[in-house]
Amino acid sequence: MRILLVGAGGVGSAVVPIAARRDFFQHIVVADYDRSRAEAVVSKQVAAGRRAAGGDLRPEDRFSAIALDASDEAAVTAALREHRCDVLFNAVDPRFDMPLFRAALAAGADYLDMAMSLSRPHPSRPYELPGVKLGDEQFAMSPQWEAAGGLALVGMGVEPGLADVFARYAADHLFDTIDEIGIRDGANLVVEGPDGQETFAPTFSIWTTIEECLNPPVVWEDGGWHTTEPFSEPEVFDFPEGIGPVECVNVEHEEVLLVPRWVKAGRVTFKYGLGAEFIEVLRTLHKLGLDSTEPVRIRGVAVSPRDVVAASLPDPATLGERMRGKTCAGTWIKGTGRDGEPREVYLYHVVDNEWSMREYGAQAVVWQTAVHPVVALELLARGVWRGRGVLGPEAFDPVPFLELLNEYGSPWGMREQ
Repeated sequence: MRILLVGAGGVGSAVVPIAARRDFFQHIVVADYDRSRAEAVVSKQVAAGRRAAGGDLRPEDRFSAIALDASDEAAVTAALREHRCDVLFNAVDPRFDMPLFRAALAAGADYLDMAMSLSRPHPSRPYELPGVKLGDEQFAMSPQWEAAGGLALVGMGVEPGLADVFARYAADHLFDTIDEIGIRDGANLVVEGPDGQETFAPTFSIWTTIEECLNPPVVWEDGGWHTTEPFSEPEVFDFPEGIGPVECVNVEHEEVLLVPRWVKAGRVTFKYGLGAEFIEVLRTLHKLGLDSTEPVRIRGVAVSPRDVVAASLPDPATLGERMRGKTCAGTWIKGTGRDGEPREVYLYHVVDNEWSMREYGAQAVVWQTAVHPVVALELLARGVWRGRGVLGPEAFDPVPFLELLNEYGSPWGMREQ
């Protein structure tokens, strides 16, 4: 398998050292708008490979770096063909999903992303009805992918991704009927400032976080989707492995749009443990219009307010040395077990920042996001997962994925509630 990895940011830079320990691929081309950033990721891995081999290893020939504009569909198509890539791995913000998605189809390559095409709120009733939903543009093109014999695996990160695998696993192996599926994400991570005190610094892409947290959250209920106000239905969820109780609220997320397509459940939600400070920051950005993606002109230069916010905050990939704590992604399921009795479980995956920094040099949140698409690519490369069209993680057998994840050294867990 030859892979075009588009994006050398936090997640993209974590993908490379994870994949480097596996032998399922022939070559990964790391592409970024800023070529120097892609080259830095490759150089770091080459140096790590030399150290691991005691200096006797020739320069790593499984990785290379190129400059590439993710918004330029023709250029991406040409890069896929020039480098003979079998799959495009999208590791950039979801605003670039559609040009990358179309480029992969045009080049005859398979496609994988970790966040689906963007939504657009209902024009008159945004907090009651969905407008254009996450992934609608991609699923509308599924017949074209099927006709071409290609696979677009969408939403295959951690959330969405592993959380969806958990939902399918519960439906296949743990429950007869499912009343509710709730993805619950929480952490006790803190970031220290230069003075050693805790500081505000998002541990994931602020561009994506603004998008998912300020859009109307979607809920699946009674056989259909509806929307609510941002940060609705607060609840305290007790997270495992020492993280403890965290208040979680509804935000827009792909799992709610993916899970019901393959798993029968009465209700599906996604709730995120943001914390009071983060929620207040997001609300303030919205009040000031700083969440907008529409460019404004400042002294003759057009720039979107959200891009200014993102540029003003630290790159999440650089925060690892200043972070401590754990992050947890998981899926809570309630229903009737195989024995006919009521059952409630939480399937989860926890990553300790100290461990991910020591083992991979990547902070916990980006490492946890990066490992799951690499596992999925290995299953595709080995022919364990197969499919055509636009498919979510729920479309595949979850057992090989969960077994391989354990082999990657980052096991998942299950807690009876």
